[in-house]
Amino acid sequence: MSQQRLILASPLLEIVISRLTQQLIENHQDFADTVILGMQPRGIYFAERVGRELSRTLGREVPIGYLDATFYRDDFRRRDSPLRPNTTHVPFIIEDKRVILIDDVLATGRMVRAALDAMTAFGRPRKVELLVLIDRRYNRDLPIKPDYTGKRVNTLESQRVLVEWTEQGADADRIWLVG
Repeated sequence: MSQQRLILASPLLEIVISRLTQQLIENHQDFADTVILGMQPRGIYFAERVGRELSRTLGREVPIGYLDATFYRDDFRRRDSPLRPNTTHVPFIIEDKRVILIDDVLATGRMVRAALDAMTAFGRPRKVELLVLIDRRYNRDLPIKPDYTGKRVNTLESQRVLVEWTEQGADADRIWLVG
């Protein structure tokens, strides 16, 4: 029988998003040369929230795209059942831009590595930074570290983080540690 422990929920989630947004503005000012790429599948919901908060604070739209790295995963051909790709929508050029790559949970780092590979199809960014809502410490397979973190969580390998977004049909935004 698995146990669930609530890690984060509203209104604390909104405070975390506001803090992360302020950190981004501090480092990227008006976002003139910066774009946001939300990682499919669930990172797009977090990227949309961050983008809305940035646009509200800055008084102008911040460019947001969605990046699917399914075909760039190192386990793509090793699975028994094929992965279903998601939509990639990058309506801007990333050549020489600063890119904020956003995902909901960072665990092994393999998905971020795949996203970096997938991003090269759209140009060579000047710089890439990683923003994650939850950083699962002690689970990394690759030496990848977020530049911006909502919350760090100590987890066992047997545990997982479940993120429920209202955009996906949940009755409230909640992040759980399951295991």
